[in-house]
Amino acid sequence: MSSHEFFGGKIQLYRRGDSRIWHCSASVAGKQHRTSTKEDNFDLAKHIAEDWYLTLRGKNHAGLLKHEKTFQQCADQFLKEYEIITEGQRSPRWVEGHGIRLRVHLLPFFGEFGVSEVTAGKLQEYRMHRMTTSRTGKAPARSTIHDEVVTLRQVLKTAIRHGWLSHLPDLSPPYKTQGKIVHRPWFSPAEYKQLYEATRAYAREPFHDHYKWNAEQVHDYVLFLANTGLRPDEAKNLQHRDVMIVEDEATGDRILEIEVRGKRGIGFCKSMPSAVRPYERLLARPLPGLPQGKRARRRRGETGDAPSKEEVKYPQPMDHVFPGNHIKLFNGVLNRTNLKKDRDGNRRTAYSLRHTYICMRLMEGADIYQIAKNCRTSVEMIEKFYAAHIKNTLNAAAINVLRPKPKPRKGNPARTKAPANDEDDL
Repeated sequence: MSSHEFFGGKIQLYRRGDSRIWHCSASVAGKQHRTSTKEDNFDLAKHIAEDWYLTLRGKNHAGLLKHEKTFQQCADQFLKEYEIITEGQRSPRWVEGHGIRLRVHLLPFFGEFGVSEVTAGKLQEYRMHRMTTSRTGKAPARSTIHDEVVTLRQVLKTAIRHGWLSHLPDLSPPYKTQGKIVHRPWFSPAEYKQLYEATRAYAREPFHDHYKWNAEQVHDYVLFLANTGLRPDEAKNLQHRDVMIVEDEATGDRILEIEVRGKRGIGFCKSMPSAVRPYERLLARPLPGLPQGKRARRRRGETGDAPSKEEVKYPQPMDHVFPGNHIKLFNGVLNRTNLKKDRDGNRRTAYSLRHTYICMRLMEGADIYQIAKNCRTSVEMIEKFYAAHIKNTLNAAAINVLRPKPKPRKGNPARTKAPANDEDDL
């Protein structure tokens, strides 16, 4: 390794191994610093090293030189560890989200700070910065800021594990009040009936014949999710080999036993009896064969090829129960029936069918613990977001309790008014 000293021996310029690039090192404020000049020419590298050394000395005199790991360095270490350690345990989109939040919001604000300088006060300044400098002119949602603070906390915990930080600062939001419990959008029994009647009517008479298969799929999709409580991503991953029609021993009804793969890993679900008939239709419905999209139809029309009569194919055990994406068609039905938004202005999606299932089970008096197990969630989540809005969970007999009024006691006969005192009584 070739090495040179200059500037009175305060700067060392060297090359590592067979590398052509010159590196430099210097001691400032009792601490060794190193960097790459990114140059292979000695004279250029020498000038760059001198400028770098003088910059370090200037920062040291101004009190700007960091003698600890910066937030940027801790964030790089966190991203390197997190993706490897959580592989297969966290969604790739969630892992990617940490990187996006750091790159777009956190590093531009905290990147140059020393890790110990990220205090509760600095975090409050960050919250104010995010609330007042939005590009769209609209302040970010409370959940957005919460996710960014979660990423910040993970970076600081990484610094603690490596001994770069002694303790975690208080990251809780000041002036915090009890969060407002919002009503998750769902379909009331009357609205749910209106929805499935609309999807059934559209499945019978779609706008175009080539929409018929998709319309029938959407109708069964609505009934299936509202009677199983599956999340949309769980329904998307569902294959026919994961579903079995059985006769329930406890009730004697025909139900579906479903092996679910989704947000919580592998779980199990027992459906309502009303989910059996839609699933039987899904099993008996032939696959569409030729692509049904607009581009595919236009391409067939341009080539002039007449669609050949293909062999009818039915779903196989390894096929998905709900292939394709019917979001546009489903939203079209919601818009035509004025069901896209609930009375609070919340937009309904396919997830609202899961909320409908949970709310209807609570209205029928089902055990909340069993609902939580069947929906692969917690009792706390159901009590917080569902049970608080269902009137059937309130027992009027237990609430409207009146204490019996005491009967009037039998007292002595009314006393006669005492005569006025005479002078003799004085």
